[in-house]
Amino acid sequence: MGALGSSAALIFNTVGGIYLLAVLLRFLLQVAKADFYNPISQAVIKITDPLVRIFRTFIPGYKGIDFSTLIVALVVEAVGICGLILLYGGTIPGPGYIITWSFVGVIYFMINIYYYAIIGSIIMSFVMMFSGNMNPHPILKLIWQLTEPVMGPVRKIIPPMGGMDFSPIFIFIVIQLLENFIISTFGITEQHALVIIGI
Repeated sequence: MGALGSSAALIFNTVGGIYLLAVLLRFLLQVAKADFYNPISQAVIKITDPLVRIFRTFIPGYKGIDFSTLIVALVVEAVGICGLILLYGGTIPGPGYIITWSFVGVIYFMINIYYYAIIGSIIMSFVMMFSGNMNPHPILKLIWQLTEPVMGPVRKIIPPMGGMDFSPIFIFIVIQLLENFIISTFGITEQHALVIIGI
């Protein structure tokens, strides 16, 4: 593949990754019951709403969770996989392959979102503590709301000691185990990582 095709694949991967991130954030924030009026939430909704509205007409929600958003994420991942395979000069495989790897890519991406959200929460908490500004930024509020459904139950098992919250360490271990399980189960290679957004 030439430099032009490689550059096009990189741009396609980046743009697709940003949009898929927005879609998955919308889904995860709904599950976490995060603040709908947060400026970041509003931006995510505006970016993803045109496509989600189309899928919502025939995919119902359940108990406040909009499953049409999750289906949009799978469709975006599937389109991304097909597009990247073509840009890298390959031929599109059968639908079973595309569907399987779309699920794998979306799950792996969700795990990464929580991984980086927890890291961001830790860093921003330290910044707030040392700066003396205890009024959290809207981004930090949203990160707390996103990660609390995961951190809260773990915090009950591993309570803070000496003012230090050790629950993120346990979650990082679980995330690493999950990623290793996915990689070993599906045999993810560098070639897969090139064409699957989020891996």
